Amino acid sequence: MAKKPDEITGEPTYEQARDELATVVATLESGGLTLEESLRLWERGEELARYCQAWLDTARLRIDAAGADAEPDS
Repeated sequence: MAKKPDEITGEPTYEQARDELATVVATLESGGLTLEESLRLWERGEELARYCQAWLDTARLRIDAAGADAEPDS
């Protein structure tokens, strides 16, 4: 069976990154962490948020391009 692109690159899918980000936020909100743990999680959350935003930006560009291709020529 062929591997999916995320299995080849080792990068998470959008959904995996989004779910991990939600876990990071919940953990930070629950409190009880040391400052070092909080900073590490905050940095990971920022990284995941940028990754998810890049996915969404790319999806928007693809949708816009598909819409432009589907418009009839005037």
